[in-house]
Amino acid sequence: MEKPEYTIGVTALNAIDNPGPGIPVIRALREAKSFNVRIIGLSYESLEPGIYMHELVDKTYQIPYPSAGTDLLLERLEYIQDQEKMDVIIPNFDAELFSFIKLQPKLKAMGIHVFLPTPEQFEERLKVNLTEFGEKYDIPVPESEAIFSMDKIADIANDYDWPVLVKGKYYDASVVYNIEQARIAFNKISSKWGLPIIIQKFVHGTEYNITGLGDGKGNTIAAVPMRKQYITDIGKAWGGIAVSDDHLLELTRDFIAKTKWQGGFELELMKNKKGEFILLEINPRIPAWIYLAVGVGQNIPEALVNLALGKRVEPFKKYSVGKMFIRYSWDMMVELSEFEKISTTGEL
Repeated sequence: MEKPEYTIGVTALNAIDNPGPGIPVIRALREAKSFNVRIIGLSYESLEPGIYMHELVDKTYQIPYPSAGTDLLLERLEYIQDQEKMDVIIPNFDAELFSFIKLQPKLKAMGIHVFLPTPEQFEERLKVNLTEFGEKYDIPVPESEAIFSMDKIADIANDYDWPVLVKGKYYDASVVYNIEQARIAFNKISSKWGLPIIIQKFVHGTEYNITGLGDGKGNTIAAVPMRKQYITDIGKAWGGIAVSDDHLLELTRDFIAKTKWQGGFELELMKNKKGEFILLEINPRIPAWIYLAVGVGQNIPEALVNLALGKRVEPFKKYSVGKMFIRYSWDMMVELSEFEKISTTGEL
């Protein structure tokens, strides 16, 4: 039986030292068994490497930054849709998700499907709301407080004991060991992502991440836990191993059942010295290490596309344990004319 072909828009093509999920999502879609794909890259900057990976991305269009507002984004997507007739868009940046969530009805009217958290789900898992989230769903989380001024840092840090985590509301986190480092981190992160800044109690232990997919009805479609093996200076996993842990999987199923989570996600956890898992944050989208899930037998991006299109998707029952992912970088040669074209016309 001939497989259908879908045209799918994908954001986050920045395959750099802090990589976006776009390229591994595209790799997963190209390996889908239930459909074929034509990939439309949606970029924010002209130097995002995925723009020039023509074996993966069929055509790229620049779109406005989330700070430009939903009206400009909608106008640009209407133009792209006229050219490409996209079936699905998979947004992969936290900062852009609210815009796509808000535009869902208008996107659907254009023939574009998405499969994203509800506005309520997106809001209640924000870092500034993590304490309330943990209490509501009976999930252990570290103490934290959102602040709008550096004056608050010393009092909070002394209550928590040094070191503490200084986090941005969307991205970035720094472990700081004294008040001066905390002030530097506050200024650096707030200048990029604005206020508030979150001061979080530091949890000593081993870092674990889980990526998964909820169907919006409380059912777990996919769940793959990973233990970080190699972490960069900015805290990103550059290597990780798929692990089998009943407690992690039960925590994930419990999270999905209680919240009725819709869409992809990543749970960041720390296993403390007592063997307890503490939830550090919830990312409401597919993570950059998603290709590990594909490699161990759970193609989450493929399942997400089918859910977005209203198709029945059977939950994954198992995955291979003991497989690792290791990132690497290489130099890609690009014609200057291509860079000039995407920079001037917004298309390539």
